[in-house]
Amino acid sequence: MTEVVTVGDVPMSALVFEAPDPRAVIVALHGGATTSTYFDHPDLPRSSLPRTGAALGFTVIALDRPGYGASAPHADRITAPAQRVDLAYAAIEKLAPAQGAGVFLLAHSIGCELALRMAADERGKALLGLELAGTGRRHHPTALTFMNGWRRDPLAPKRPPGLSKLLWQPASLYPAAAVGGARMSSRSPHYEATVVDGWAPRDFADLAAQVRVPVQFTLGDHEPVWESGPAALNDIAGMFTVSPRVTVTEQLDAGHNLSLGRTAMAYHLKVLSFVEECVLAREKE
Repeated sequence: MTEVVTVGDVPMSALVFEAPDPRAVIVALHGGATTSTYFDHPDLPRSSLPRTGAALGFTVIALDRPGYGASAPHADRITAPAQRVDLAYAAIEKLAPAQGAGVFLLAHSIGCELALRMAADERGKALLGLELAGTGRRHHPTALTFMNGWRRDPLAPKRPPGLSKLLWQPASLYPAAAVGGARMSSRSPHYEATVVDGWAPRDFADLAAQVRVPVQFTLGDHEPVWESGPAALNDIAGMFTVSPRVTVTEQLDAGHNLSLGRTAMAYHLKVLSFVEECVLAREKE
């Protein structure tokens, strides 16, 4: 169900699961070093967000973010944030001409940067809502220790050593089929190093303050990369100063990769419940 559309001269790919007469369209944005397959792992159909969403009447588009999938060969010339926002919006229009009550954005990890830029954009006022997961304002102490060492080393690789392993901890929270595998992994575009550097200290808060639609924010209760707990969640909620509704929650028995853990179905059903509430709110308008 992979589809490719061309925006200007840039091909944009996505996994598209259509529902007849859709209640709404959910656009899912993956994190770094992976692709849209993150949301529809071939060996874990029960964990698939697109399959679950389509079964409940939502068209789900798992979009390969700019620089990934079909657009990967063009990554070095689509680095400007505004350009990436334009590409994503244009691809959505082509991939989902029937949108029901509207478009809802769901993003994981560094994919939250694109989702927040889309929501903060003038076009973002028309979105149904926004789900953010697997990110934060401050790194977990374990992650912070080796990330600081990585930043101080001028000869360090582009990705902090050990990060990939940390992202899949605790291992007991994931089915064996979920971890690793060439079918899901991808080379990250160069611009993401700049995104990572500015995200926690500056961009997250700046963009959150411009979002004017309902927001749900989720962290796994065993999140190994970002600081979690009530204080961290409340801090994040406070950044969305003009959003009409902000919900923050921890997913029980989950790590960083919420959509691939043993509780993926539980997480997706919570998201879909929030989407349904956003649709009902739009209908009341």
